[in-house]
Amino acid sequence: MNDLHYDLCVIGGGINGAGIARDAVGRGLSVILVEAEDLAGATSSASSKLIHGGLRYLEQREFGLVRKSLKEREALYQNAPHLIHPLTCILPHDEHQRPQWVLRMGLWLYDRMGGKSTLPKSKSIFFDGDAYGSPLLPDYEDGFSYADCWVDDTRLVILNAVDAASRNAKILTHTVCEKMNVLDGRWCIGLRDTRSNDRINISASMVVNATGPWVGDFLKAVGIGHHDHDLPSVRMVKGSHLLLPKQYEGNHAYVLQQPDKRIVFVAPYEGKYTLVGTTEEDHEGDPREARISDAEMSYLCDAVNSAFTKKITPADVIFTFSGVRPLLDDGEMNASEVTREHVVYHHHRYDPPFLSVFGGKLTTHRAVSEDVVNKLMHLSGHSAGAWTVSEPLTGGDFGCSGFDAYVEKQAVRYPWIARDLLIRYVKAYGTRMDYFLHNVEDIKGMGAHHGDGVYQVEISYLVTYEWALSVEDIIWRRSKLGMHISEETITNIEAALAVSF
Repeated sequence: MNDLHYDLCVIGGGINGAGIARDAVGRGLSVILVEAEDLAGATSSASSKLIHGGLRYLEQREFGLVRKSLKEREALYQNAPHLIHPLTCILPHDEHQRPQWVLRMGLWLYDRMGGKSTLPKSKSIFFDGDAYGSPLLPDYEDGFSYADCWVDDTRLVILNAVDAASRNAKILTHTVCEKMNVLDGRWCIGLRDTRSNDRINISASMVVNATGPWVGDFLKAVGIGHHDHDLPSVRMVKGSHLLLPKQYEGNHAYVLQQPDKRIVFVAPYEGKYTLVGTTEEDHEGDPREARISDAEMSYLCDAVNSAFTKKITPADVIFTFSGVRPLLDDGEMNASEVTREHVVYHHHRYDPPFLSVFGGKLTTHRAVSEDVVNKLMHLSGHSAGAWTVSEPLTGGDFGCSGFDAYVEKQAVRYPWIARDLLIRYVKAYGTRMDYFLHNVEDIKGMGAHHGDGVYQVEISYLVTYEWALSVEDIIWRRSKLGMHISEETITNIEAALAVSF
């Protein structure tokens, strides 16, 4: 690869980096994406798994952000029906919190601000004798239901990268950008493969720094940005989550108001778990080292216990995860009030375009990516227009059928695949499941069964098309199999990978 030239080099393999690579290559640019570790290895894999408008941001008068987020929610739901699914949210009315009329007005706005939506409108509900009220304390007599969406955040990142690669973008994982300098009107970029320690030199007409929590550290590491006195600041805000054994029946989530005016989501997760989150606590140090604090643990347990009849303690927690959000520092004292808007910063002092992305959120990644690429096209004189708002994400091209109809279609095509496995394939891969099943005629054709519904055809696909190198890549970032399979199955996957490499 030495001395290869690209129109665009994207640094960072989180949701923004993958989205930018997809958008740019779809507009005819030659693109290389460079990620220091694995795709979706940090913030993008530690979200609350929601695609939402941000109901609570209405209270902070972030109307533009809510409107944009709601529009993006609809676009993503239409374009990625395999990954994104409607989620009924139950908002109990707490007489000690916001008045009922405030909640009703907020939800009325929420239903309408994003324009036309295929999701159900909000409505009032009474909990007496209602299934939604059965897990709650009797103090909660009524509330509201409204709709948002659930997403597999890591799959969303991976499939943006897969989509980019299918359009001829080059994706390099475990590759560090060590140096950048301008020569003859181009960026000369020094890369290092962290596994082999081999060094690679490429050039690019444009560069985007989409390193998320490392946006400032990257600029310092390559010696860029110290002369940009108007460079935005990033505030690192940690969000932590709990996983509990399934706490209630149903596929709906609860949205719990807290005394500090924040909200906590309690949602079903992976069939047999309940996800609780999130917190907002300032973070210092390496974002990859973020861990839940005792205060966060207490906060989330107290939130659950204040609303549900079934009480929990830290001893009931099966698993925790934390991520650091690189929020645009707008000077707010309270971390929960820091804006989720983004800024695309142009480093004007360099002739070949160089942009850095500050802030943003999972729901608006497509709009952020479009904003970045629009600026690149303007700076470089290219003319291709935006396209991702109406184009299915790879795997999401179900045609006129929805998710359930597509499952039935695939059940006819692959009658020998167990129902639960078929649904898992459709959720993870959508139409791309045909990549590893198109020549398979029966269960024997799926290769070795490593246990718990994990077959060799899937492992081979993940290695070949999704840059999986380790068992962790497969069972945590390309799937959530790690929550469902046995140690024996994990050992068998490791053995299969050893043969692959």
